[in-house]
Amino acid sequence: MAKLLIVDDEVHAVEGVKAAVDWDKLGISEVLTAYDIRQAKERFEGSSPIDIMLCDIEMPLGSGLELLAWVRQHYPDTESIFLTCHADFQYAKQAIQLGSFDYLLKPIPIPELEDVIANAIAKKAKENKKSEYSQYGQYWIQHQPLLIERFWLDILNRTIPSRPEAIRQAAEERNIPYPERMIFVSVLIAVKRWHKTLNKRDEIILEYALRNSAEELLLKLGVYGQLLPIGKGSLLAILSFERWGEPESQRLVQSCESFISECNRYFYCDLSGYVGRPAHDYELPAMTDQLLSLDRNNVAFDNLVLLLDGPGATQASPHEPELPVWSVLLSEGAHEKLSAEVAAFFAHATSLDAKRLHQFHHDFLQMVYSLLHAKGIQARQLFSDDESVELSLRASHSVREMIDWSRHIIAKATEYVRSVERSGSVVDRTAAYIVQNLDKPLTRDDIARHVYLNPDYLDRIFKKETGVSVTEYVVRERMAVARQLLSKTDLPVHAVASQVGFSNFSHFARIFKKHANRSPLEFRHEEQAGSGGRTGR
Repeated sequence: MAKLLIVDDEVHAVEGVKAAVDWDKLGISEVLTAYDIRQAKERFEGSSPIDIMLCDIEMPLGSGLELLAWVRQHYPDTESIFLTCHADFQYAKQAIQLGSFDYLLKPIPIPELEDVIANAIAKKAKENKKSEYSQYGQYWIQHQPLLIERFWLDILNRTIPSRPEAIRQAAEERNIPYPERMIFVSVLIAVKRWHKTLNKRDEIILEYALRNSAEELLLKLGVYGQLLPIGKGSLLAILSFERWGEPESQRLVQSCESFISECNRYFYCDLSGYVGRPAHDYELPAMTDQLLSLDRNNVAFDNLVLLLDGPGATQASPHEPELPVWSVLLSEGAHEKLSAEVAAFFAHATSLDAKRLHQFHHDFLQMVYSLLHAKGIQARQLFSDDESVELSLRASHSVREMIDWSRHIIAKATEYVRSVERSGSVVDRTAAYIVQNLDKPLTRDDIARHVYLNPDYLDRIFKKETGVSVTEYVVRERMAVARQLLSKTDLPVHAVASQVGFSNFSHFARIFKKHANRSPLEFRHEEQAGSGGRTGR
């Protein structure tokens, strides 16, 4: 609904127009009035937007032409219609120059006035629609790349069903130009690893650089190209060619190799490229799944371009690791020879897939854990540090990561086995840990966990070296410190108990009396009286 303002110094003329015109039929929801320029300006400034102004030209406090000039400057969306008693060409010329919609002579028949108002409303509605389309056009220009990317991702994610008619309908609904019967070739680019540690900001910058390089080197090969993010560190290029044959295939592979080489050189990463078969749009989701599967199973090759069903995408090798021999090497502490054996195994098993590599991971862990268990070492504690966890998580990603992890675990396991076999060093570490933590609750399990050993095994080697069990050693050390504190300080007895790890005073007093044949207070009185020292408490 529109709003209209009548401006005329003749009150009867204003009221006559208000009463005679069928405003509802015209779609006018509100009619305002003003009797001079000052009032008219107040109506503009104190109201919601005015769509149409009916204005007399000659008024005592300023002409309608002056008002129109002001309206055009401050409210350019308002359509203005002049009503005047004077058929002066100069007035008409000025009105036209100022952009009035029409110029009518009084007295004007009401049906004619209604027609002019209706035309003005129609013009304004058309301009509003045009402005709306213009805004949408600007939005489309700004956001079209994102809308097209979303369209392709919806196809790949099967949000748009993998049927030709569904894809065509989705393109039409989104106003995306989309020729039918196009044939596409998909190229998956996957980052295998970064050569240096990156923070989140650096990784985002490098991924952006990778994308720009891929657009430059790959998308220009076809008559159409679209680059899509597809999982962390992966890009999918969708290319359409006028014709596809061996020359085009070779040129695409060469461009992918150049891209990978540039990324190795400038962006600190290893990548792999995978080229699919020509496919229709509705076949792309399945094709993408095959390329992603090829990437998951590519654990042996880096910085190469692989063709779907081409060389490199072979079945897993029957070659098996010699775990019994490796177990002997590990138990003998021959970590360098064992690491070399693992590397040699992978050098001859380049067709391992992800499943076989995952199996190797578990088999190797079982071998190492069996040895450590026999030595009384708690493997889950030994390998719970951040470096071991990170290497283990990445081990199944590729042969290279598996070799790195195996070297780490072999070195750490053999080093600790040697340490345990030199039982004195384990006992020293255990004793030091106990002394440093006497003020804390200490259990045998806690202490064994600190040195990565089974509690029973630790007790055996500790007693062999010291003559007492771990638990007895803890109590002995606590009582020794308690004696020192009772004899040489004024700390209350309950504070002494807390200092040596007892939260229950009665329990402390009972244990102390068992070892000193006196209560803590008796011990303090005797010790301090004998030395002529402080009065005990």
